[in-house]
Order: sequence, then C-alpha cells, then structure tokens
Amino acid sequence: MVQQIKNNPLFQVGLDVFDSECLVIGGGNESEEKCGRLLDAGANIQIIAKELTPILKKWVKNGTIRHKTNPFCEADLENIMLVLNTVSHDIQFTQELYRLASKRNILINSYDNPACSNFGMVALVRKGHLRLSISTSNTSPSLASRIRDDIDTIFSTEEFINFSGMLAKLRQNIRKRVPNRKKRFTLLRSIVREFQIKGEINYPKNWQENFDGILNCQQKNCEDELNNCPNCPLSK
Repeated sequence: MVQQIKNNPLFQVGLDVFDSECLVIGGGNESEEKCGRLLDAGANIQIIAKELTPILKKWVKNGTIRHKTNPFCEADLENIMLVLNTVSHDIQFTQELYRLASKRNILINSYDNPACSNFGMVALVRKGHLRLSISTSNTSPSLASRIRDDIDTIFSTEEFINFSGMLAKLRQNIRKRVPNRKKRFTLLRSIVREFQIKGEINYPKNWQENFDGILNCQQKNCEDELNNCPNCPLSK
C-alpha cells in the first residue's frame, strides 16, 4: 500500500501581468522559458544573472528585457509585482529571497522549491489563442511535462492555429451584431459543437510492478549501486 501524501493542489487562476514589473533571477534555460511566458503575457522584465542563454542575450540586446549582472539586493524588489527565481543550487539565497518578497506581499515562485513559493508554475501549452495549463499538484512535474509535450503536438497543426484565430474574430463580430446575450451564447456554442479531441493513454510496460519495485527497494544509496541491481526498472 502506497502511503498517501497530502499535496497542495493550488487554486488555478490566470494572472494579469500586462505592463507589470516582473523580476527573474538566473539566466539559464529555465529562466529563458519563464521569460518567454512573461513576454507572451505582456510583462516588463528585469533579469538578474551573470550569464545568459543566447535567446536571453538576444532579448536583452533588442531591448525586450532589461539585464543586471550585479548580485541581487533588496532594492531590486521595488515596484515588483512578481518574482521568478530559477536558481536552485543556493538554498540560503532562495530562503532569504522568499522572506524578502513575502514581507512585501510579492508573488514569488522558486524553481523546484514549493516551500519557498507562494504560487506554482504549471506546464503550459501555448498554441494560437489557446492557453492550456497542466498540473499534477506538484506530485510529478515530469508527468505534467510529458502530458504537455503530447498535447502540444496535437494542437501544433496549422489548421488549429487558423481555427482558433477565426474563432476570435467570430466572437468579436457576433458580440457587435447580436445584442441578445442568450442568443449570442447559443450561437458561439454552436460553432464549436462538433469540435472534438480523441486520443488514448499508453502507460509504461509493467508500470505497476516497476513502481512497486522502486518503492520496496531496500538499497540506501542507489546512485552508486544502480548497475548492480538487475531487477531495478531504472537499470533496464
């Protein structure tokens, strides 16, 4: 019997950060992904990092985001609405940053550290006007990412991009020409009535046996012993 772990499912909302000041700590791939989301939502971004990915350097060069190489200080939180800390190797810094942000009632997410976050980052599908968030209540971010990748493929077709774009135009057109709210709602529902997603879930082979094997493993430190355990699913 697997012990049930109490998890925080969070309260899913869409946050308006348009034209708001947001701070990103770190200049790696995680930071690049987070900055991409913020830019997509229209945020103003200040990034603090010594090194940047090529994409982040490009955004700095063309003025899309602002860049500071000096270490973080509390003054960097002035007028900030939201903080994304992608630095995971310095727990002392992460804890202090969380304390300072919380003191100012600033939203903060610390990568891979829910205890130093007051909101969560979900796996996100962004295709056309579609924004589809996927969360496993922090039980398995890797599963959320896997689901995101598969769903992203489904909605990556040119036809869906055109379909969602036309729906946006239709909605604006109908809102102008149909004053009756009930009739407007019925019409908008009718034009997507036949839209349907079909699919199936393919689970890993022998997943129950493999999961039980990991949970019941008595090995204290499998990092060095992994190749010496022929029955471990991780060694196959």
